Amino acid sequence: TGPLKDMNFTVPEGGGVRFIYQFTSEPPAVSFRATGEKDGIIDIVPKTGILYLNGSLDWETKTVHRLQVESLDEKGNVVKGPYAVTIYVEDINDNPPQFDQTKYTGVVRQNSRPGKPFMSVHATDRDDPTTPHAQLTYSILHHFPNPYSEMLFQIDNVTGAISPSKMGSFYLDPQKQDSFTLVVIVKDMAGMTMNAFSSSVDVAITVKESLWKAPPTIRIQENSTQVHPVNISQVQSNEPDVIYGLFERERLPRLPFSIDQNGVIYVTEPLDREEKDTYVFFAVSKDNLGELVDKPLQINVVVEDINDNPPVCQQALTVIEVQENEGGGSHIGTVSATDRDEEDTLNSRLQFKIESQVPAVPASNLFVIQQDTGILQLTSRSLNKRIASNYSLKVLVTDPVFQTICDVQIHVIDTNDQIPIFEKSDYHNVTVAENLPVGSVILEIQATDGDEPATGSSYIVYQVKEGDPNNTFFIETDSETNRGFVRINKALDFEAAPVYNLVINATNPEPLVQGVQYNSSSLTLFKVFVTNVDEPPAFRKAVYRAEVSEDVPVNTLVVTVEAYDPEGGTKIVLKETQGKHTQYLACRKSFFFNRNNAAQKSQATLILDLRDVNDNPPRLAMDNPPFFCHPLSGGERALIQATDDDEPLYYPTFTFVLVDDMNTRNNWEISKVNRTHAYLSPKHANFEEKVYYVPVVIRDNGNPPLENKVNLEVNVCKCSSENSCF
Repeated sequence: TGPLKDMNFTVPEGGGVRFIYQFTSEPPAVSFRATGEKDGIIDIVPKTGILYLNGSLDWETKTVHRLQVESLDEKGNVVKGPYAVTIYVEDINDNPPQFDQTKYTGVVRQNSRPGKPFMSVHATDRDDPTTPHAQLTYSILHHFPNPYSEMLFQIDNVTGAISPSKMGSFYLDPQKQDSFTLVVIVKDMAGMTMNAFSSSVDVAITVKESLWKAPPTIRIQENSTQVHPVNISQVQSNEPDVIYGLFERERLPRLPFSIDQNGVIYVTEPLDREEKDTYVFFAVSKDNLGELVDKPLQINVVVEDINDNPPVCQQALTVIEVQENEGGGSHIGTVSATDRDEEDTLNSRLQFKIESQVPAVPASNLFVIQQDTGILQLTSRSLNKRIASNYSLKVLVTDPVFQTICDVQIHVIDTNDQIPIFEKSDYHNVTVAENLPVGSVILEIQATDGDEPATGSSYIVYQVKEGDPNNTFFIETDSETNRGFVRINKALDFEAAPVYNLVINATNPEPLVQGVQYNSSSLTLFKVFVTNVDEPPAFRKAVYRAEVSEDVPVNTLVVTVEAYDPEGGTKIVLKETQGKHTQYLACRKSFFFNRNNAAQKSQATLILDLRDVNDNPPRLAMDNPPFFCHPLSGGERALIQATDDDEPLYYPTFTFVLVDDMNTRNNWEISKVNRTHAYLSPKHANFEEKVYYVPVVIRDNGNPPLENKVNLEVNVCKCSSENSCF
C-alpha cells in the first residue's frame, strides 16, 4: 500500500485474478478511479483503492498497460491525479517453438565438404526473444536409415544449418542409398532444462552423384594447327561461385593448360609428343578465402603421336670388320637407326634396304640386309682381301613417310691365326703402399701379336686370370702400342691382403681360327707386396640419422655411433666436434686411443630429426581488432582468424566457442567459416558505443587438443564514410 503517485509494476503473464497494489487516500478524497489501457483485465476498487487483475495478462498479446489513476471527493471531483501507473507484463515460457514448414526437403551431392551447409531449417518462438524462453537449439533426433556407427549428417545447433558430417562426406553414395529422412527437434530455453518446450519436423534429403569428377584421360594429337587455346574438357564443383585453378607437381618450366571460371580446361599451345608424351596435373576449386572446396582432381593428358620425325642413323658411319674366311650367311654386323616417333607404332617402324655396294667385285650382291632388323649378312660367297679390302654400302632406312641413307664401311681382315706373346714370362714383384690412390699405375706390361695391325685379330686384351678374387686390379690397353697398364681398382688393405700373386693373360677380341689355341706364351706372372701405412680410425657409417620428439627428456639415448681402428688397435676416443646444435647433444665417450698415432682422426655426420608435438595453444592472428559501426542495424558480422605455431598435421583445424556465461551468449554468437576462420556476430542491435571484451575459447585438433581462452576486443564505434572507426 501507499499514497497515490506515478508507479511502475512488473507482473508475470497468466496467473488469473490477483491483487497488485492498494493506494491510500487523503481527505477530502474518498474514492479512486482508473482509466486507460485496462483491456477488461485491470481495474481498481473505488472505495479501497485496490488495483487488481480480474483475468490473466498475456505478454504475447500486450507487453505494457498504461493507466491513469486519480482520487475523488464525495462529489466526484478530482482531488489528486491523474497519476501514470504502468504495468509491464513479464513473459513466462508458455509457447513451444514452431518450424516455419511442416516438412523440409534438400539435396546434397556426393563428396560434399564436411561442415558445408546444403540446407537449413528454421523455427520461431512467440516468447520474449530477449529471454531464454525464445532461445532455440536444434539437434537431430533420428536418422533413417543409419547404416553406420556415426550419423552421416550434422546440424548447427544455433542456425539450423544441415551439412554432411566427416563420415557423410566420405560415405554418402547415391548408388548405395539415395535418400535419407532426418527428424530434427528444436527446443527453447537453449535446451538447458527438462521443462523446455520442443517441436520436431521431418527433413527429406536426396543424395545425388557428385558433379566434381575427374574427366577420363584426355588425348590430344601433337602439333595441332588449331587456333589456341583449345577447349579439351570441363570440371564442375558441387558448390556455386567457386574459383577454379590448376597446379602440377612436376615443376615444369611451363604448364600448357589453363582453366576458366566455368571450369573449362584448355590446352594453350601445340604440344610435341617427342618433348613430353604425358601430362599429369590437378584441378582445384577454392572459396573466396582461398580455402579448398573440393579434393583436387587428377587430370591425365596423353599426347598422341603423328609421323613427324625421319629415321636417324645411330652412327654417322658404321664400321664393320669381317674376316676373309667368314662363311656364307654369317652375321657380320647391324645397321642401327632410331625414330623419335612413338615406339611400337607404324610411325616408328623402320625398314632397311641396301641401295649400293662399292666396289661391286667380285659381285654386286656380296651382302644382304634383313629388312626389319638391319642385320647384315654375307651371301654364299666368301670375301677375299686380295680382291678388295674395303666395301662401302649405302643403306636406305625408311618409315611410312620419311627415308634416310646410312653409310656402312666394311673392312676385310685376315684371319686371327697368331696369339699374343708376352715379352717377359715373369715381371717379378712390385711393392706399393696400402694408401696408394685408386687408379694409380703400378706396372706396365707388353705383349705382341703377329696378325694384321689395328684389327680385332691383333688388338690385345689383358686380364688378371688368377690371384685377384676381389678385382683389386684392372689393366688398360693402349690401342696404338698394345702396351698394358696395371692399375689399382679398389683400395688396398695391408691388414686384409699384404701379398698378391697375379697371373695375367693376353687375348684378342676376334676368335682364333680353328686349330690355333692360346698357350703359356700368352701368360705372365708378378707379385704385388702391399706395405702398411698407419691409417686413421674409421666409422661404420659416414652418416648417422635418428629421430626424436622435441619434448624428449634430457639424457635420452638418441643414437649409437660405432668406430674401429683398421690397424687392429682397440683404443679410440669419440667426441662431438661441430654443428649448429651441438650444445644440445652430448657424446658418452669411450676413452680409447689409437696405439700408433694419437693424432689420427676421422669424422662422421649425425642428422637428428625432431618430431613436433602439440605444445603450442592456438592464438588469434589478426592485425586489428574487429569493429562494428554504431548504431547497429542487424546482420553485422566480423571475421576472426586463429593460428598455431605447431607443425600442421595435413592442415590445422580450430574450433571457436563462446565462453558459457549468460551475458556472452545473450549478446554474441560465433559460427565457423572454415578450418582457421569464424564469424563473430552481435545477437541484437542494442549495443552502446564502447569497447567490449568477448571471451572466446579456441581449440586445436592436436592429440591431445590444446585450447586458449582469449578476451577478444570488439569496438562498437562511430564510423567514417569509409566504414572505419574514428
